[in-house]
Amino acid sequence: MATARSVAANKPAKRRKRGGLAETTRFLLFVFLAAVILRSFVVAPFVIPSGSMLPRMMIGDYLFVSKWPYGFSRHSMPFGLGSFTGRYLGARPERGDVAVFREPGGSEDDYVKRVIGLPGDTVQMRDGALYLNGQAVPKVRVADYLMPLTPNSPCRSVDPDADPTVEDQEGRRYCAYPRFRETLPGGRSYYVLDQVDGVADNTPVFQVPAGHYFMMGDNRDDSMDSRFPRNMDGVGFLQEDYLIGEALVTFFSTDGSAEWLKPWTWFTAARSERIGETF
Repeated sequence: MATARSVAANKPAKRRKRGGLAETTRFLLFVFLAAVILRSFVVAPFVIPSGSMLPRMMIGDYLFVSKWPYGFSRHSMPFGLGSFTGRYLGARPERGDVAVFREPGGSEDDYVKRVIGLPGDTVQMRDGALYLNGQAVPKVRVADYLMPLTPNSPCRSVDPDADPTVEDQEGRRYCAYPRFRETLPGGRSYYVLDQVDGVADNTPVFQVPAGHYFMMGDNRDDSMDSRFPRNMDGVGFLQEDYLIGEALVTFFSTDGSAEWLKPWTWFTAARSERIGETF
């Protein structure tokens, strides 16, 4: 009788085990599908890999990018899920938006730049000043941008003869970049860097075609953007299908000093003052 009771007692336990496995599988599948839907249609993470958007964005910034403002195209779908053509839902970007987009050369890389020219606009650079539709965009000199020197943010100058490194009284080292405030038509304002009289400080007049946008980096002398054609590794006119989303908020930032095998450095490397900054 003891053996019979033992076998009978074990049967419900086996059923509970099988049920628990099924519930766990369903839960994990739900989490995966929710993550795919969230990343496809709501928000997606993005990390800043270069200094082309200084001073607003630093290498090591992690952003959430909202997908819904610009609608959806095959390039905005994750994991290569999109196979359709065109763009659906959403509205067109506005001048001054910080937008993430797929690199138009056919790679899987994502870029981030500021929307400067809309379809039908003319864009030109003259002596480092931006002209939109024949009118100069106000550009006012402000205090230098002092970028802290960290493992992932060395002092990079486009002038090989210049050394913009400075040091404060406490011995902290910075890279000093000339900074300006630009104000677009409509009042949108942001900071740009203008280091030298560079090759893209004087351009022909660009006429933005229908369905395309003119993108520029805020670090004007260190950004391969719409001022450069595709055959020079630039962006050229950006077709709207390549848009992924609009930069929403910085949710994390690291100075590059963290080590995987030293968990405490994950916290000391964090730039906490940048977390929560919006666009």
